[in-house]
Amino acid sequence: MRLLSLSTLYPASIRPGFGRFVARQMEALAARPDWEVTVINPIGLPPLPGLLLPRSYAQLRTIPPMERRSGVPVYHPRFPLVPALSGRFNPALIARAVLPLVRRLHAEQPFDMVDAQFFYPDGPAAARIARALGLPFAIKARGSDIHVWGKRPAALRQMASAAQGAGALLSVSQALADDMADLGLPEDKITVHYTGLDRGRFHPRPRAAARAILTERFHLPPAGPLVACVGALIGIKGQALAIRALAEPGMEGIALALAGTGPDEAALRALTRQLDVAHRVYFLGGLGHDFIPVLMAGASAVVLPSEREGLANVWIEALACGTPLVIPDIGGAREVVTAPAAGRIAAREPAAIARALAALIAQPSAPEAVAACAARFSWETNAAALAGVYEKVVRGG
Repeated sequence: MRLLSLSTLYPASIRPGFGRFVARQMEALAARPDWEVTVINPIGLPPLPGLLLPRSYAQLRTIPPMERRSGVPVYHPRFPLVPALSGRFNPALIARAVLPLVRRLHAEQPFDMVDAQFFYPDGPAAARIARALGLPFAIKARGSDIHVWGKRPAALRQMASAAQGAGALLSVSQALADDMADLGLPEDKITVHYTGLDRGRFHPRPRAAARAILTERFHLPPAGPLVACVGALIGIKGQALAIRALAEPGMEGIALALAGTGPDEAALRALTRQLDVAHRVYFLGGLGHDFIPVLMAGASAVVLPSEREGLANVWIEALACGTPLVIPDIGGAREVVTAPAAGRIAAREPAAIARALAALIAQPSAPEAVAACAARFSWETNAAALAGVYEKVVRGG
Protein backbone atom coordinates (compact mmCIF):
# COMPACT_ATOMS: atom_id res chain seq x y z
CA MET A 1 0.00 0.00 0.00
CA ARG A 2 1.17 3.52 -0.78
CA LEU A 3 0.92 6.40 1.68
CA LEU A 4 1.10 10.12 0.91
CA SER A 5 2.15 11.80 4.17
CA LEU A 6 1.82 15.55 4.69
CA SER A 7 4.01 17.11 7.38
CA THR A 8 4.98 20.75 7.83
CA LEU A 9 7.59 19.59 10.36
CA TYR A 10 10.20 17.38 8.69
CA PRO A 11 13.98 17.34 8.27
CA ALA A 12 15.63 18.89 5.23
CA SER A 13 19.18 19.44 4.07
CA ILE A 14 19.66 22.69 6.02
CA ARG A 15 17.76 21.56 9.13
CA PRO A 16 18.40 17.84 9.65
CA GLY A 17 17.03 17.82 13.21
CA PHE A 18 13.75 19.57 12.39
CA GLY A 19 10.97 17.04 12.93
CA ARG A 20 13.44 14.18 13.38
CA PHE A 21 10.83 12.12 15.25
CA VAL A 22 8.35 12.40 12.36
CA ALA A 23 11.02 11.25 9.93
CA ARG A 24 11.89 8.25 12.09
CA GLN A 25 8.24 7.20 12.18
CA MET A 26 7.83 7.45 8.42
CA GLU A 27 11.15 5.70 7.76
CA ALA A 28 10.14 2.86 10.09
CA LEU A 29 6.83 2.47 8.27
CA ALA A 30 8.59 2.57 4.87
CA ALA A 31 11.01 -0.12 6.05
CA ARG A 32 8.11 -2.58 6.33
CA PRO A 33 7.38 -4.75 3.30
CA ASP A 34 3.70 -3.75 3.22
CA TRP A 35 4.01 0.05 2.87
CA GLU A 36 5.63 2.60 0.58
CA VAL A 37 5.81 6.19 1.85
CA THR A 38 6.07 9.52 0.03
CA VAL A 39 6.38 12.64 2.18
CA ILE A 40 5.20 16.12 1.26
CA ASN A 41 6.88 18.74 3.47
CA PRO A 42 5.40 22.13 2.52
CA ILE A 43 7.73 25.08 3.09
CA GLY A 44 6.03 28.35 4.00
CA LEU A 45 7.71 31.42 2.54
CA PRO A 46 6.66 35.09 2.55
CA PRO A 47 5.27 36.08 -0.84
CA LEU A 48 7.54 39.14 -0.97
CA PRO A 49 11.22 38.19 -0.48
CA GLY A 50 12.08 41.78 0.38
CA LEU A 51 10.06 41.81 3.60
CA LEU A 52 12.08 42.47 6.75
CA LEU A 53 11.96 38.98 8.19
CA PRO A 54 14.42 36.70 10.00
CA ARG A 55 17.28 35.27 7.96
CA SER A 56 15.82 31.81 8.52
CA TYR A 57 13.31 32.45 5.73
CA ALA A 58 16.11 33.17 3.30
CA GLN A 59 17.75 29.90 4.32
CA LEU A 60 14.53 28.01 3.67
CA ARG A 61 14.69 29.06 0.03
CA THR A 62 17.80 26.93 -0.36
CA ILE A 63 15.99 23.67 0.48
CA PRO A 64 15.86 21.53 -2.68
CA PRO A 65 12.46 20.74 -4.23
CA MET A 66 12.99 17.03 -3.61
CA GLU A 67 15.43 14.81 -1.74
CA ARG A 68 15.61 11.26 -0.41
CA ARG A 69 16.05 10.69 3.29
CA SER A 70 16.78 7.09 4.32
CA GLY A 71 15.20 5.92 1.09
CA VAL A 72 11.98 7.94 1.56
CA PRO A 73 11.22 10.51 -1.17
CA VAL A 74 10.57 13.89 0.44
CA TYR A 75 9.14 16.77 -1.59
CA HIS A 76 9.40 20.39 -0.41
CA PRO A 77 6.84 22.45 -2.34
CA ARG A 78 6.54 26.13 -1.35
CA PHE A 79 3.38 27.84 -0.21
CA PRO A 80 2.81 31.56 0.54
CA LEU A 81 2.87 32.37 4.24
CA VAL A 82 2.55 35.65 6.12
CA PRO A 83 4.10 35.12 9.57
CA ALA A 84 1.67 35.66 12.47
CA LEU A 85 -1.14 36.64 10.07
CA SER A 86 -2.01 33.81 7.70
CA GLY A 87 -2.54 31.03 10.27
CA ARG A 88 -6.26 30.55 9.62
CA PHE A 89 -5.64 30.39 5.86
CA ASN A 90 -2.57 28.13 5.88
CA PRO A 91 -4.46 24.83 5.30
CA ALA A 92 -6.04 26.22 2.13
CA LEU A 93 -2.76 27.80 1.01
CA ILE A 94 -0.92 24.52 1.56
CA ALA A 95 -3.51 22.45 -0.30
CA ARG A 96 -3.58 24.85 -3.23
CA ALA A 97 0.22 24.82 -3.54
CA VAL A 98 0.58 21.06 -3.08
CA LEU A 99 -2.26 19.74 -5.25
CA PRO A 100 -0.54 20.06 -8.66
CA LEU A 101 2.40 18.01 -7.37
CA VAL A 102 0.31 15.32 -5.68
CA ARG A 103 -2.00 14.99 -8.69
CA ARG A 104 1.04 14.30 -10.85
CA LEU A 105 2.50 11.78 -8.37
CA HIS A 106 -0.88 10.08 -7.98
CA ALA A 107 -1.27 9.80 -11.76
CA GLU A 108 2.18 8.25 -12.08
CA GLN A 109 1.60 5.70 -9.32
CA PRO A 110 -1.65 5.88 -7.31
CA PHE A 111 -1.66 6.31 -3.56
CA ASP A 112 -3.94 4.32 -1.26
CA MET A 113 -4.38 6.96 1.43
CA VAL A 114 -3.23 10.34 2.76
CA ASP A 115 -2.16 11.22 6.28
CA ALA A 116 -1.28 14.38 8.20
CA GLN A 117 1.43 14.33 10.83
CA PHE A 118 0.02 17.30 12.78
CA PHE A 119 -3.55 18.31 13.34
CA TYR A 120 -3.08 21.90 12.23
CA PRO A 121 -2.46 23.17 9.64
CA ASP A 122 -1.61 19.73 8.20
CA GLY A 123 -4.92 18.03 9.04
CA PRO A 124 -7.36 20.31 7.18
CA ALA A 125 -4.87 20.57 4.29
CA ALA A 126 -4.62 16.77 4.06
CA ALA A 127 -8.43 16.54 4.12
CA ARG A 128 -8.64 18.84 1.08
CA ILE A 129 -5.95 16.87 -0.75
CA ALA A 130 -7.57 13.52 0.05
CA ARG A 131 -10.96 14.72 -1.17
CA ALA A 132 -9.40 15.96 -4.41
CA LEU A 133 -7.79 12.54 -4.98
CA GLY A 134 -10.78 10.53 -3.78
CA LEU A 135 -8.73 8.86 -1.02
CA PRO A 136 -9.26 8.08 2.68
CA PHE A 137 -7.10 9.94 5.19
CA ALA A 138 -5.90 9.97 8.78
CA ILE A 139 -4.63 12.74 11.09
CA LYS A 140 -2.17 12.54 13.97
CA ALA A 141 -2.15 14.93 16.95
CA ARG A 142 1.09 15.62 18.80
CA GLY A 143 0.50 18.32 21.40
CA SER A 144 0.72 21.99 20.51
CA ASP A 145 -1.46 21.44 17.46
CA ILE A 146 -4.29 20.62 19.90
CA HIS A 147 -3.37 22.82 22.86
CA VAL A 148 -2.65 25.97 20.83
CA TRP A 149 -4.69 25.79 17.64
CA GLY A 150 -7.58 24.09 19.39
CA LYS A 151 -8.14 27.31 21.33
CA ARG A 152 -8.59 29.36 18.14
CA PRO A 153 -12.16 29.17 16.85
CA ALA A 154 -11.31 29.50 13.14
CA ALA A 155 -8.69 26.75 13.36
CA LEU A 156 -10.86 24.51 15.55
CA ARG A 157 -13.71 24.65 13.05
CA GLN A 158 -11.35 23.42 10.33
CA MET A 159 -9.90 20.75 12.62
CA ALA A 160 -13.36 19.48 13.56
CA SER A 161 -14.47 19.33 9.94
CA ALA A 162 -11.34 17.41 8.93
CA ALA A 163 -11.76 15.04 11.89
CA GLN A 164 -15.31 14.17 10.84
CA GLY A 165 -14.10 13.10 7.42
CA ALA A 166 -11.01 11.22 8.61
CA GLY A 167 -10.87 7.44 8.68
CA ALA A 168 -8.75 7.57 11.85
CA LEU A 169 -7.33 10.03 14.34
CA LEU A 170 -4.14 9.30 16.26
CA SER A 171 -2.78 10.78 19.48
CA VAL A 172 0.68 10.49 21.03
CA SER A 173 -0.82 9.91 24.49
CA GLN A 174 -4.07 9.06 26.22
CA ALA A 175 -3.99 12.44 27.95
CA LEU A 176 -3.87 14.19 24.59
CA ALA A 177 -6.64 11.93 23.30
CA ASP A 178 -8.80 13.09 26.22
CA ASP A 179 -8.04 16.71 25.33
CA MET A 180 -9.05 16.02 21.73
CA ALA A 181 -12.36 14.57 22.88
CA ASP A 182 -12.91 17.60 25.12
CA LEU A 183 -12.62 19.80 22.01
CA GLY A 184 -15.43 17.82 20.39
CA LEU A 185 -13.29 15.73 18.06
CA PRO A 186 -14.86 12.28 17.52
CA GLU A 187 -13.62 10.11 20.37
CA ASP A 188 -14.55 6.85 18.65
CA LYS A 189 -12.01 7.57 15.90
CA ILE A 190 -9.05 8.22 18.21
CA THR A 191 -6.27 5.67 18.67
CA VAL A 192 -3.35 6.26 21.04
CA HIS A 193 -0.16 5.81 19.05
CA TYR A 194 2.96 6.12 21.21
CA THR A 195 6.26 7.39 19.89
CA GLY A 196 9.11 5.12 18.90
CA LEU A 197 12.71 4.88 20.03
CA ASP A 198 16.03 4.27 18.30
CA ARG A 199 17.52 1.66 20.61
CA GLY A 200 20.74 1.61 18.66
CA ARG A 201 21.45 5.13 19.91
CA PHE A 202 19.54 5.44 23.17
CA HIS A 203 20.64 2.83 25.70
CA PRO A 204 22.46 2.77 29.05
CA ARG A 205 26.22 3.23 28.94
CA PRO A 206 28.80 3.66 31.70
CA ARG A 207 28.18 7.07 33.25
CA ALA A 208 31.86 7.71 33.96
CA ALA A 209 32.76 7.07 30.32
CA ALA A 210 29.97 9.38 29.14
CA ARG A 211 31.13 12.10 31.54
CA ALA A 212 34.68 11.79 30.24
CA ILE A 213 33.44 12.43 26.69
CA LEU A 214 31.36 15.41 27.85
CA THR A 215 34.32 16.85 29.75
CA GLU A 216 36.65 16.56 26.79
CA ARG A 217 34.19 17.81 24.19
CA PHE A 218 32.16 20.42 26.10
CA HIS A 219 34.30 21.16 29.18
CA LEU A 220 31.64 19.94 31.59
CA PRO A 221 32.86 19.11 35.10
CA PRO A 222 34.30 15.57 35.24
CA ALA A 223 32.46 14.64 38.43
CA GLY A 224 29.56 15.69 40.61
CA PRO A 225 25.81 15.70 39.91
CA LEU A 226 24.87 16.83 36.41
CA VAL A 227 21.33 17.63 35.25
CA ALA A 228 20.56 17.80 31.52
CA CYS A 229 17.82 19.78 29.82
CA VAL A 230 17.31 19.02 26.13
CA GLY A 231 15.05 21.22 24.02
CA ALA A 232 14.80 24.39 21.99
CA LEU A 233 15.56 27.51 24.02
CA ILE A 234 12.04 28.91 23.92
CA GLY A 235 9.71 29.96 26.70
CA ILE A 236 7.35 26.98 26.66
CA LYS A 237 10.22 24.54 27.34
CA GLY A 238 10.81 26.10 30.76
CA GLN A 239 14.62 26.27 30.93
CA ALA A 240 14.30 29.38 33.11
CA LEU A 241 12.59 27.25 35.76
CA ALA A 242 15.43 24.73 35.66
CA ILE A 243 17.95 27.54 36.10
CA ARG A 244 15.97 29.01 39.01
CA ALA A 245 15.82 25.54 40.60
CA LEU A 246 19.61 25.49 40.54
CA ALA A 247 19.61 28.56 42.78
CA GLU A 248 17.42 26.91 45.43
CA PRO A 249 18.96 25.91 48.80
CA GLY A 250 20.68 22.54 48.72
CA MET A 251 21.43 22.66 44.98
CA GLU A 252 24.85 24.27 45.31
CA GLY A 253 26.90 21.35 43.99
CA ILE A 254 24.77 20.57 40.94
CA ALA A 255 25.60 21.54 37.35
CA LEU A 256 23.04 22.07 34.58
CA ALA A 257 23.68 21.44 30.87
CA LEU A 258 21.30 23.01 28.38
CA ALA A 259 21.29 21.36 24.94
CA GLY A 260 19.48 23.35 22.27
CA THR A 261 19.35 26.67 20.47
CA GLY A 262 16.69 29.32 20.30
CA PRO A 263 15.72 32.97 20.76
CA ASP A 264 15.73 32.81 24.58
CA GLU A 265 19.45 32.07 24.92
CA ALA A 266 20.51 35.64 25.73
CA ALA A 267 17.78 36.02 28.37
CA LEU A 268 18.66 32.66 29.92
CA ARG A 269 22.35 33.58 30.10
CA ALA A 270 21.40 36.85 31.77
CA LEU A 271 19.30 34.93 34.29
CA THR A 272 22.24 32.70 35.23
CA ARG A 273 24.30 35.81 35.97
CA GLN A 274 21.48 37.42 37.93
CA LEU A 275 21.12 34.30 40.11
CA ASP A 276 24.90 33.82 40.41
CA VAL A 277 24.78 30.33 38.91
CA ALA A 278 26.47 31.07 35.58
CA HIS A 279 29.52 29.02 36.62
CA ARG A 280 27.27 25.94 36.97
CA VAL A 281 25.15 26.31 33.80
CA TYR A 282 26.59 25.11 30.49
CA PHE A 283 25.06 26.14 27.16
CA LEU A 284 25.97 23.35 24.74
CA GLY A 285 24.12 24.64 21.68
CA GLY A 286 22.57 22.28 19.19
CA LEU A 287 24.08 18.88 19.83
CA GLY A 288 24.49 16.41 17.02
CA HIS A 289 22.44 13.24 17.32
CA ASP A 290 25.52 11.30 18.41
CA PHE A 291 26.03 13.46 21.51
CA ILE A 292 22.48 13.70 22.86
CA PRO A 293 22.53 10.08 24.11
CA VAL A 294 25.97 10.67 25.64
CA LEU A 295 24.68 13.73 27.49
CA MET A 296 21.65 11.84 28.76
CA ALA A 297 23.72 8.85 29.87
CA GLY A 298 26.22 11.11 31.61
CA ALA A 299 23.58 13.02 33.57
CA SER A 300 22.10 12.17 36.96
CA ALA A 301 18.67 13.34 35.75
CA VAL A 302 16.97 14.97 32.78
CA VAL A 303 14.69 17.90 33.53
CA LEU A 304 12.22 19.43 31.08
CA PRO A 305 9.76 21.83 32.78
CA SER A 306 7.68 22.37 29.64
CA GLU A 307 4.47 24.34 29.66
CA ARG A 308 2.88 21.75 27.38
CA GLU A 309 3.78 18.50 25.62
CA GLY A 310 1.87 15.62 24.10
CA LEU A 311 4.39 12.94 24.94
CA ALA A 312 7.92 14.27 24.46
CA ASN A 313 10.43 12.05 22.67
CA VAL A 314 13.07 13.44 25.03
CA TRP A 315 11.29 11.76 27.94
CA ILE A 316 11.52 8.32 26.35
CA GLU A 317 15.07 8.81 25.10
CA ALA A 318 16.30 9.82 28.56
CA LEU A 319 14.72 6.78 30.21
CA ALA A 320 16.21 4.50 27.55
CA CYS A 321 19.63 5.91 28.43
CA GLY A 322 19.04 4.94 32.05
CA THR A 323 18.47 8.51 33.26
CA PRO A 324 15.37 9.44 35.32
CA LEU A 325 13.12 12.40 34.59
CA VAL A 326 11.81 15.46 36.39
CA ILE A 327 8.84 16.70 34.38
CA PRO A 328 5.56 18.50 35.13
CA ASP A 329 2.14 16.89 35.12
CA ILE A 330 1.38 17.67 31.48
CA GLY A 331 0.35 15.61 28.48
CA GLY A 332 1.30 11.97 28.80
CA ALA A 333 3.67 12.47 31.76
CA ARG A 334 1.81 9.97 33.94
CA GLU A 335 1.88 7.46 31.07
CA VAL A 336 5.70 7.65 31.13
CA VAL A 337 6.59 8.14 34.80
CA THR A 338 4.88 4.95 35.90
CA ALA A 339 7.42 3.76 38.49
CA PRO A 340 9.78 5.45 41.00
CA ALA A 341 12.77 4.51 38.84
CA ALA A 342 11.39 6.63 35.99
CA GLY A 343 11.73 9.82 38.03
CA ARG A 344 9.41 12.40 39.53
CA ILE A 345 6.49 14.53 38.40
CA ALA A 346 6.99 18.01 39.86
CA ALA A 347 5.08 21.26 39.71
CA ARG A 348 6.45 23.96 37.38
CA GLU A 349 8.01 25.80 40.33
CA PRO A 350 11.73 26.12 41.06
CA ALA A 351 11.43 24.77 44.61
CA ALA A 352 9.41 21.72 43.53
CA ILE A 353 11.84 20.99 40.68
CA ALA A 354 14.79 21.34 43.07
CA ARG A 355 13.25 18.92 45.58
CA ALA A 356 12.59 16.33 42.89
CA LEU A 357 16.11 16.59 41.49
CA ALA A 358 17.66 16.39 44.95
CA ALA A 359 15.65 13.23 45.71
CA LEU A 360 16.76 11.50 42.50
CA ILE A 361 20.39 12.45 43.07
CA ALA A 362 20.34 11.34 46.72
CA GLN A 363 18.82 7.94 45.90
CA PRO A 364 19.76 7.01 42.33
CA SER A 365 18.17 4.03 40.62
CA ALA A 366 20.22 1.57 38.60
CA PRO A 367 20.34 2.67 34.94
CA GLU A 368 19.00 -0.72 33.88
CA ALA A 369 15.93 -0.24 36.10
CA VAL A 370 15.33 3.19 34.59
CA ALA A 371 15.77 1.89 31.05
CA ALA A 372 13.23 -0.84 31.72
CA CYS A 373 10.60 1.91 32.03
CA ALA A 374 11.02 2.57 28.28
CA ALA A 375 10.99 -1.10 27.25
CA ARG A 376 7.66 -0.83 25.41
CA PHE A 377 8.87 1.89 23.03
CA SER A 378 10.56 1.14 19.70
CA TRP A 379 10.20 2.36 16.13
CA GLU A 380 9.37 -1.18 15.03
CA THR A 381 6.44 -1.32 17.47
CA ASN A 382 5.41 2.19 16.42
CA ALA A 383 5.43 1.24 12.71
CA ALA A 384 3.55 -2.01 13.28
CA ALA A 385 0.80 -0.19 15.18
CA LEU A 386 0.59 2.53 12.52
CA ALA A 387 0.43 -0.04 9.72
CA GLY A 388 -2.46 -1.78 11.49
CA VAL A 389 -4.48 1.42 11.86
CA TYR A 390 -3.80 2.55 8.31
CA GLU A 391 -4.72 -0.82 6.79
CA LYS A 392 -8.15 -0.45 8.37
CA VAL A 393 -8.43 3.08 6.96
CA VAL A 394 -7.61 1.87 3.45
CA ARG A 395 -10.05 -1.03 3.70
CA GLY A 396 -12.77 1.24 5.01
CA GLY A 397 -13.11 -0.42 8.41
